[in-house]
Amino acid sequence: MKRLVNSLLLTLVAVVTYALPIEGVGTWTLVVEGTDTLFIFKDEIHLKSPDGPTDWYSDDGSWSALNTDEVYPDEGCYSAKGCHFCCQLYKDMDTLVLGLETRCDATVLKVTKGDISSRARTYSLSYNAIAWGGEAWTDSAAVMTGKLSKNIVLPALYDTTTITLCYDPDVRSALGLAAACVEVDVPIDSIKAVNFQLTSLATTRGKEGEKSNERNRPTSQQLITGSEYSGALEVAFYSNPTPAARFFKWDIYHSTEHLATRRDQDIRYVFSEPGTYRVVCTALNDLCEADSMETTVAIAESYLAVPNVFTPNGDGQNDEFRVAYRSLAVFHIWVYNRWGKLVYESDDPSKGWDGMIGRRPAAEGAYFYVVRALGTDAAKNAKYMSKISYNKKKLNADEAVIGVYQLSGDINLLRGKR
Repeated sequence: MKRLVNSLLLTLVAVVTYALPIEGVGTWTLVVEGTDTLFIFKDEIHLKSPDGPTDWYSDDGSWSALNTDEVYPDEGCYSAKGCHFCCQLYKDMDTLVLGLETRCDATVLKVTKGDISSRARTYSLSYNAIAWGGEAWTDSAAVMTGKLSKNIVLPALYDTTTITLCYDPDVRSALGLAAACVEVDVPIDSIKAVNFQLTSLATTRGKEGEKSNERNRPTSQQLITGSEYSGALEVAFYSNPTPAARFFKWDIYHSTEHLATRRDQDIRYVFSEPGTYRVVCTALNDLCEADSMETTVAIAESYLAVPNVFTPNGDGQNDEFRVAYRSLAVFHIWVYNRWGKLVYESDDPSKGWDGMIGRRPAAEGAYFYVVRALGTDAAKNAKYMSKISYNKKKLNADEAVIGVYQLSGDINLLRGKR
């Protein structure tokens, strides 16, 4: 054999920066003479020759391997087909020392010792990179391949994982050898990078899933979707952080006005006034900070409308006299019969008159209602435009006065058939 062609890395092992370096089993050397090729590894030697297998002898005569194209010698010199200098090549093979640097934006495998420049070598690397699955962080297998270099840059690691690196898969496959891989566990105390996923959940008002006469009211626990919601909406916000996150900052804005700052991992907030709110969250630790995330909550302006008929016949349709409303802070309704007698009164806009007076069904016909209400968008010193009157005259307030409602009129009770 006449010339040394290349010297390559055989094994890669990664360790975190605070641990002692881990040494690989060494490089391999490619030696070519004519049509014969020797692959000299630290622990094994392979011959590829058109003449077939060959005989191997140790220089001290302690062992031999006959008619084979692969041997696993003890440390010492050996010869094959006149390769007397293979002994020195075997002894001079360098071991590899690798380290692992974890950063806020990436993870870097570093070859700190060992020649990898003599030939373009390949690797295949796999590990677990957690990914957001919509409701929680879940395992997500990650695979990388490429040419071996002094630094192999991986995405940032957010959780413990085992890094498995298989070296020279192309060479070993060509030789018919099984994959040669090493594994390194990355502990949680070496993780620096931070990530999180902001989610928000609107709190149901009233009974879960019940029908409501309040517009834009959440009828079940639901994720905030950017729609407009009725006033006094309580929302739970969750940061869903990765393990390295230690500190949290929430900022709540109403338009451009800063309303509050919170420092808990998860928070709750009640949105009572109409308008658009921004909720901004940041997660961090002593070394790294994740990009801020934000969500929007829109609270609709107040609204109040009164029907002119209801049919309390038990068919499930319009069985109660109820207003339609949204974002009300104050509400009161009075209902009178034709002789001015009060038959129903309530300060809860979600409830209605069922057409009963005492324990007896009220007679069909017209009844008179008066409604007073203040929306959450009313001015703090807002006042009603007139006194309550039980006479059949219009009491509607000036529509230019935002959030102030004074309504009156007839409501017709029709029972019909069920």
